[in-house]
Amino acid sequence: MGDLYQALADHTRRLILDELTERDGQTLFEICGRLASRHHVGSSRQAISQHLDVLEAAGLIVTRRQGRYKFHHLDTRPLRAIAERWLGTEPRQEKP
Repeated sequence: MGDLYQALADHTRRLILDELTERDGQTLFEICGRLASRHHVGSSRQAISQHLDVLEAAGLIVTRRQGRYKFHHLDTRPLRAIAERWLGTEPRQEKP
């Protein structure tokens, strides 16, 4: 779970997740364009690719190859583990 927290700790990676939430299944080129135009992130394609690798290693994105293109898809399952850790499924009783 440490990789998950590390992946979420970076501002650019959170922006990438925001963009995939809004429009899933983007290529590296599309993600770079949206980060530059919407968030003024001037990182190189190589830097964004490295961020995508970190997110994939943490299980937050899944990639799919189609011909020459690689599409990135958001996977929210690892985030459920965080929510369940502290929120649980049942309301907690406050201690007196």
